Amino acid sequence: MRRIEVLGPGCYTCYLLEQAVREAVALAGVEAEVVKVTDYGRILARGVIHTPGLVIDGRVVSAGRIPTPTAIAAWLTA
Repeated sequence: MRRIEVLGPGCYTCYLLEQAVREAVALAGVEAEVVKVTDYGRILARGVIHTPGLVIDGRVVSAGRIPTPTAIAAWLTA
């Protein structure tokens, strides 16, 4: 099972990223646990300064933007 973390304070763009992630999981056909991380200390510990951030299996793959569901699905299947 993949672990996906959406990093951000809970703003609208964080919500949009979470929706894109859930769509990507369905597109990729993988099992994944989607976790929202809102604690600034944990976000900064990942090296993410601009939110929203996206972490897949412990690796930051995006920060400060909302990737498309297709791009996220490609990261999930790589």
